[in-house]
Amino acid sequence: MKKIAFLALLLCCATRFSYAQDLKAFQIYDKNQNPVNFPKMAEALSKYDIVLFGEYHDNAIVHWLELKTTQALFQLKGTQLILGAEMFERDNQEAVNQYLSGETDDKKLAEDARLWANYKTDYKPLLDFAKENKLAFIATNVPRRYASVVAKNGIDSLNRLPEDEKKFMAKLPIKIDMETPGYQGMFEMMKDHAAGKEMDFVAAQAIKDATMAESILKNYKKKDLFLHYNGDYHSKEYGGIYWHLKNKKKRLKIAVISIVQSDSMDLPIPKDFVNTEFIIVVPNDMTKTF
Repeated sequence: MKKIAFLALLLCCATRFSYAQDLKAFQIYDKNQNPVNFPKMAEALSKYDIVLFGEYHDNAIVHWLELKTTQALFQLKGTQLILGAEMFERDNQEAVNQYLSGETDDKKLAEDARLWANYKTDYKPLLDFAKENKLAFIATNVPRRYASVVAKNGIDSLNRLPEDEKKFMAKLPIKIDMETPGYQGMFEMMKDHAAGKEMDFVAAQAIKDATMAESILKNYKKKDLFLHYNGDYHSKEYGGIYWHLKNKKKRLKIAVISIVQSDSMDLPIPKDFVNTEFIIVVPNDMTKTF
């Protein structure tokens, strides 16, 4: 009896150990849904003009992968690497530049820029990497107050703004094509929340996407690689920023990294998923950062 109990205990321990061994924090796939390792992804990304790293804003492992991707691309591209992010708005560029140059510190940056709640844990490491390695870091997004104006009063309301404020957004008029991936879905989603204002919410998304695309194009130079961090919805399925970039510069070689969550331990790509250059699957119960 004791021998049987001992064997059962061993089996239980072995099962638990096997379970722990099988845990994955992430799995990377290429566009053909083939599993790839991180070095292979980084090497491939280094051949592009622009990389749009879609993220889940609250996912700890994705933020870590953004930092590791930045470090890897710097090893391959050096100072030809340019960084930029949705999380910093155009009118905060001077504050960002002063921080990068060492003219100001963390406290002053927090006073002068509208930093996200998870800045210290998730975006400060990226900004500090740029600072340490003398890389440009571009605040690409439209100031949120203008996106709010559009959501409330429509896209045409931007035409009434003073000219010196329009420099903080993409050149007007903004082209809004409802065939752009994501826009129709947003329109349908808003029917239950803001009936009659659906198009205004789509326009608010479009002013963000168009401004980020324009910011990237204004700062990209031939032979450089522009690595941009943005919410996954801003580039998934080749919509959002990607669409606006291609609408302006069709010849640009742009890679999109998409994020998706899975409840399965082996982290497969969900069925009917629209593949991009790389897909990173993360556990659905991954620790959230805020």
